[in-house]
Amino acid sequence: MTKTVDLPLRVHEDLVKVSEELSLMAKKPISPSMAVDLLMEVYRAHLNNPCALDAFSQQLRSLNLMSPEEFDKYWDEPANPQLAKRKVKAKKP
Repeated sequence: MTKTVDLPLRVHEDLVKVSEELSLMAKKPISPSMAVDLLMEVYRAHLNNPCALDAFSQQLRSLNLMSPEEFDKYWDEPANPQLAKRKVKAKKP
């Protein structure tokens, strides 16, 4: 049975890009849901190493993580609008 997951737009866009990159590597189509499955397998394989698990756990504990609500709000907000409006001028030689 399939379940629907709500992802912030930027996370979804990144997932689509990852699935496209994996498709190029595999030389066959990889859907976003297949990409999630592959990424989880890589995560599990990496953390099967006790040293990697310990190091990752320590890093995770030391991070100042946002709450899930803050994360969703942060990722759903558009990129800094002031930066998007600026035009970069080419330097003259």
